[in-house]
Amino acid sequence: MKQHKKVFFAGAALLLTVVLVISGCSSSKTDKAEKNANEGAVNSATDEPAKLPRVAFVYIGPPGDGGWTFEHDKGRLYMEEKLGIKADTVENVPESADAERIITELAQNHDIIFTTSFGYMDYTLNVAKKFPDVKFLHTAGYKTNDNMGTYFGKNFDASYLSGIAAGKMTKKNVIGYVGAFPIPEVIYNINAFTLGVQSVNPDAKVSVVWTNTWYDPTTERQAAVSLLDKGADILLAYQDSPATLQAAAERGAMAGGNDSDMTRFAPDAYLTNPIWNWGPYYTKAVQSVIDGTWKAEQYSGSLADGMVDIAPLGPSVPEDVKTLVNDTKAKLISGKVNVFTGPISDASGAVKVEEGKTLTLDEILVMDWFVKGVVGTIPK
Repeated sequence: MKQHKKVFFAGAALLLTVVLVISGCSSSKTDKAEKNANEGAVNSATDEPAKLPRVAFVYIGPPGDGGWTFEHDKGRLYMEEKLGIKADTVENVPESADAERIITELAQNHDIIFTTSFGYMDYTLNVAKKFPDVKFLHTAGYKTNDNMGTYFGKNFDASYLSGIAAGKMTKKNVIGYVGAFPIPEVIYNINAFTLGVQSVNPDAKVSVVWTNTWYDPTTERQAAVSLLDKGADILLAYQDSPATLQAAAERGAMAGGNDSDMTRFAPDAYLTNPIWNWGPYYTKAVQSVIDGTWKAEQYSGSLADGMVDIAPLGPSVPEDVKTLVNDTKAKLISGKVNVFTGPISDASGAVKVEEGKTLTLDEILVMDWFVKGVVGTIPK
């Protein structure tokens, strides 16, 4: 599944620390997992106690980011509780050749490795080819191998629902979007958000500012302030930090973040945003390794299976808006509504999706144009 997720730069000192952590701690955690080998999980086919696989996760940031890595770590903890497994984690791993060294180190003493950022794709594939007996699962990518699969979800549906809430709540018809990187994943989510806005408020516009960050609260706050200065009274952001929400709260505006429910950072100003729920998928994937049924696949989660969802709408959102969002969510799940069904025009007014036509998932995943209603450009 072709996606793009997370570009993160770490210094040499941090990398050295990460490598030392792997060298010093992996074996002890692995020993603990092996001691628990007959506790918790069973082979689903035989109902007999199963030896637990050694599991590792590679993170782009810290679990404390409040967004992307925070949700992956919640998913890991869910899997551990369900299966009685203690997994190893390595955080703040840059999307560079350093990632390949870390993944290689993990492959020497683990059975299944989850690499949770798009930029790890080629490095994961390189290591997978060298360790055919290890299972690899890569978030948001599109390259596979006999022992390497991918997983992601249709988060554009949740962006569409967030747009409905924003379109109903704006009073100025000026909505801001703090974009992360100008890559298809962010572009199609901005488009889905804007289509949601315009489905309930055709007069509203969505202004985009790029930060080229995934987690840089200072930069993201500055971008949010620039949009507020232009008159935006609703903001959404595609980064992991709550900086956009917090900036909006200080100015009496409403906002949402990304990846995780961020209500706690500014309850009264919180709108909603797309969220992830990785736990059931991680549990299912590891269970399939235990059962001996695992096979490489490209898994795409959705609102229907719960991998993708929308965070509870904030306390300042009235009940009629919540009802509208929930009713539309049900229609998206049933297939009565499809985000990218035409007619859809681009920002110049040219028809990109004709009436009655629906973009395929493959077409969505390479989107490089803005829909009508978006104010901004896509850097080349």
